Amino acid sequence: MSDHYFSAEPSSAARETEIEVGAWGRPMRLVTAAGVFSHGRLDPGTAVLFRQTEPPTEGERFLDLGCGYGVIAGALGLARPGARVWAVDVNERALDLTRRNAERIGIADRLTVSQPDAVPENERFDGIWSNPPIRIGKAALHEMLLHWLPRLTPTGSATLVVGKNLGADSLQRWLRDQGYGCDRLGSAKGFRVLRVAPPAG
Repeated sequence: MSDHYFSAEPSSAARETEIEVGAWGRPMRLVTAAGVFSHGRLDPGTAVLFRQTEPPTEGERFLDLGCGYGVIAGALGLARPGARVWAVDVNERALDLTRRNAERIGIADRLTVSQPDAVPENERFDGIWSNPPIRIGKAALHEMLLHWLPRLTPTGSATLVVGKNLGADSLQRWLRDQGYGCDRLGSAKGFRVLRVAPPAG
């Protein structure tokens, strides 16, 4: 069976590659590896996410959901120097890369990297940022979002980038059906950027 970026323990050779990416105007030099999402580049969806949004100016606790090699977590940590950032992924190679990349850009003391099940149940987030793993399937994706979105603080929000051809518009409708506010922040190169707010009341 071949590896997927959501494999817990990729069996392929790591074949590490160093890249330089820009996120909200800040450059980062990061290490990527085979067996982890978007090896050797900043993927187009996350690039759209950065271009279509502004970095957070408020909030103290953030989550990079499905962190891969940690590019969103790194960008959040640099944008909010006083904030704590969690980075979660099921892929152990991704978690190792995220830890190392946090060291490289100087935010390791404020970044917690873990498997999803290791995040304490009472942990709450002012912002959840994600290029979610759509290819795990609709049912698994919905289950994942219904697990994490209730952990937003009352004034928090989630920012998601989803390919239009991978169901961005139907996901927006589904989120609204669950009671969440869900607005489109932008659209480019076949991707939608969605902002999700907790249910009113």
